[in-house]
Amino acid sequence: MANLPSSTAIARTPAQIGAAIRRTRKQRNLTQAQLGQLVALRQAKISEIENGTPGTALTTLCDVLAALDMDLLLQPRDSRVGANIEDVF
Repeated sequence: MANLPSSTAIARTPAQIGAAIRRTRKQRNLTQAQLGQLVALRQAKISEIENGTPGTALTTLCDVLAALDMDLLLQPRDSRVGANIEDVF
């Protein structure tokens, strides 16, 4: 696996993606309601995304990532990395 910037998070589940979104939102001092306003979503939907609730459209996820100035990087899975994000650290 290539060396990733220290701010890079490896996420393999919707809950892990949601946790990364939550972390970034808080770092940017945004509430869920404020992020929702940026992407025309209800606060409840932002909460669902951050909690990894199934059913979020890919376009919605991309809109949220863009509003937070985040990228989605896809790469082959490194078999040396554990299945859980906690195993990485």
